[in-house]
Amino acid sequence: MYLKKLFPLILFVAVAAQSSEIEIGLKEIANGFEFPVLATHAGDGSGRLFVVERLGKVWILDREGNRLTQPFIDLGPEGEDRVASTDDTGDERGLLGLAFHPDYEDNGRFFVHYSLRDPAQDETEKYPGSTLVAEYTVSEDPNTANTDEKVIFGPIEQPYWNHNGGSIEFNPHDGCPGCLYIGLGDGGAANDPHGNGQSLDTFLGKILRIDVDSGDPYAIPKDNPELKAEGPNEIWAYGMRNPWRFSFDRETGDLFAGDVGQGTREEVSLIQAGDNQGWNIMEGFSCFNPEKDCDQEGLVLPITQYDHPAGCSITGGYVYRGKSFPAFVGRYFFADYCLGKIWSIGQDENGKWDRDPTLHEETGYLISSFGEDEAGEIYIIKFMMREGTVYRLVDSTQAR
Repeated sequence: MYLKKLFPLILFVAVAAQSSEIEIGLKEIANGFEFPVLATHAGDGSGRLFVVERLGKVWILDREGNRLTQPFIDLGPEGEDRVASTDDTGDERGLLGLAFHPDYEDNGRFFVHYSLRDPAQDETEKYPGSTLVAEYTVSEDPNTANTDEKVIFGPIEQPYWNHNGGSIEFNPHDGCPGCLYIGLGDGGAANDPHGNGQSLDTFLGKILRIDVDSGDPYAIPKDNPELKAEGPNEIWAYGMRNPWRFSFDRETGDLFAGDVGQGTREEVSLIQAGDNQGWNIMEGFSCFNPEKDCDQEGLVLPITQYDHPAGCSITGGYVYRGKSFPAFVGRYFFADYCLGKIWSIGQDENGKWDRDPTLHEETGYLISSFGEDEAGEIYIIKFMMREGTVYRLVDSTQAR
């Protein structure tokens, strides 16, 4: 994909936020990753960042941003060879998500979301594969994981190689410490050809909620919404096309998702239990199937959208809860993957959502994901084969 000339180490941009002029920038923390798709933390007080590569490796950055010499875990071809992925930039399969148990410091449990490699199929061609969520544990060395795997959820067969979702998250305000949320896309292709978004008979096109502290391998939380008259109710919300990245506001527990659009609109959704987000009846605020006069009863519309002249694929982010930018506390940051634009949205006292052109100019980066550290500071991930980079939002006036 076409890339403009990359910006220097610090990208300075002046923006207006909450009636005050501030300057923020992007500071390079670490580079040289292969298709990075996430940066997260373990919540164990170590200050480390864990960087996920789509090809199967998870790397650790120490407090100073130095990458350790050996990966935390390698599920790719050089390691356990469990992840289905290629070096094709457009292939959406691979190691897609990582979540540490809220009690990780004591129990050492963490979870990954990945596309399962099937040796029986020709790896020179794109093939659908399957999605699963598995549990691993840390070894006696805090910087190395055990490779014994416990499959928690799946494999779920994917009809196509794209729209596999990716996020898995725990909600700190859930009241259920073991409740893991799983994002799955509608299965791929275009227009949701199998009707998965609106069907309650499939996990595709959904956000699921399961309890990994109970049952074998999991239990269904009793307070999950009763969306189906019969059968298990893992489904927390539905009607999504591809919730590639969702996250919980660490202060309020609100669930924000960037749901990738079809050919015209990208959207940010604020999701509650039982919500029907509308796909493929609607795309953003507009009717999709049918194109006019669609039945919107019972649908929950996004809180903001942008059209494709402004980008092509949304990358969901985080609500800012750090200390570097007081004016941005409570604002949700998201980006466009293709053009590298970054926005933030906030809610006023009347409940109206605004959108600031934060870093609105094209950065020249393919932004695959955001990241968040233990202190609530936010990172962005530049997606490239050998030049994947982690940047942190910084106060650019202090960086000069």
